Amino acid sequence: MSSAAQPSRPATGPAADRPTRRSVLTAAVAVAAVTAGAVPAVAAGAADAGDPADTGEPGPGPAVHRVPAPTAEYRSWTTHADWTSGTARGTLVTAGDRPGLTLGTPLGTADLTDPHTGTTATWEYATWTAPVHRLGVPATELVPSWNAETPAGTWLQAELRGTYTDGTDTPWYVMGRWAAGDQDIRRASVDGQSDGRSTVWTDTLAVDDAASGLRVAAYRLRLTLYRRPGSGATPTVWRVGAMGSDVPDRFTVPATVPGAARELAVPRYSQEIHVGQYPEYDNGGEAWCSPTSTQMIAEYWGGRLTPEQLAWVDPDFADPQICHAARYTYDHEYAGCGNWPFGVAYAAAFAGLQGVVTRLPSLTAAERLIAAGIPLITSQSFVKGELTGAGYGTAGHLMTVIGFTPDGDVIANDPAAPSNAEVRRVYRRREFENVWLRTKRLDASGRTLSGSGGVCYLLFPARPTAAQCTALAAVGVR
Repeated sequence: MSSAAQPSRPATGPAADRPTRRSVLTAAVAVAAVTAGAVPAVAAGAADAGDPADTGEPGPGPAVHRVPAPTAEYRSWTTHADWTSGTARGTLVTAGDRPGLTLGTPLGTADLTDPHTGTTATWEYATWTAPVHRLGVPATELVPSWNAETPAGTWLQAELRGTYTDGTDTPWYVMGRWAAGDQDIRRASVDGQSDGRSTVWTDTLAVDDAASGLRVAAYRLRLTLYRRPGSGATPTVWRVGAMGSDVPDRFTVPATVPGAARELAVPRYSQEIHVGQYPEYDNGGEAWCSPTSTQMIAEYWGGRLTPEQLAWVDPDFADPQICHAARYTYDHEYAGCGNWPFGVAYAAAFAGLQGVVTRLPSLTAAERLIAAGIPLITSQSFVKGELTGAGYGTAGHLMTVIGFTPDGDVIANDPAAPSNAEVRRVYRRREFENVWLRTKRLDASGRTLSGSGGVCYLLFPARPTAAQCTALAAVGVR
């Protein structure tokens, strides 16, 4: 997948190391951030990142723990008080221990044409707008995510409007048109959105010129819920939120001190055994690292697909649930399965699950989650040889972190393995934390490209334990 035509998204498998749409975006923002004097990244609430020194290598003596200035934060709306704090126009809040936003009395109807099918349909709709959230860290990038149920005949649209540090506003940007199924609409991002100072790149709102000092200081989220007229069906939204960040340019990150060892029993699936299957969904399994990783963790939490749901898959294909995950995370505008919020929304559609897209500051933060029984999906890029044992290079790849060895090395379920039996890998701690957390790197040809800066999906129970709540709060998620 070349970045030349579409400069915003990562490759979603271990393809040859080459610039991608998101790498170009992140590299530009990262370089500008250094010019503007940004500081090292850390998620809000994660004050336990251990940094022995600023050299990027362990020091000779005991580790010195400091608290880096935060450069990322995640904010969500999930509780009854959260939902009622917003502006409702035709929406209602359900009661109970997991309050949700539903479509009540529609505001009216709208005739909408799906650009990916050419079909025009009439829909009832209602809206909910979150209160203004002022970022503790004015952001160069914002990534929303949501958890929802969309029965047949329903769907939702998520929008975001930012307020710049000069007091002016962005337009209302569409950040996704989403349904769990694909019969009513084609779930899709929306290209071509910009006001000349910020641009939407698939699932990310980014400031165009961070070197100017311009940032997004605050934002509002808006949800529009749709259903077929007179049906009585409704989407239900359990969670909506956004991660805002201003991550600096860095080729290396400070080393962290190993914590407690633990390995979680996460199912192991290879994307590579699906190469060539259903090429209409991002060219088949070679690009299915995101849905494969997502399915692994969904099943770890008990998410299972029924035979009826899998009946469309060729019975000769092994692990049909991976084909299903690819189909139902596919973004018809981006033409790929790597839309971060769509991956989280797919997993959260399983009963009893929720999830977010965020950034973590360190492997120390990841260890805290693993200790509480929460695996994570990480996004990283590297040339062949930078991650010992991987055997490939990639411009963007997702894998699951399922534990840590007694020496602090990372245990990962890497879907790029050639078979399910070879999915479990142990990667050197120092190498892994660098390829995941850095924002700038060199490819095999010496070109300057980018890394994700610690992006991850966190999937966890709708009703987490006390220990899980504590671990999530420590990385800025409630």
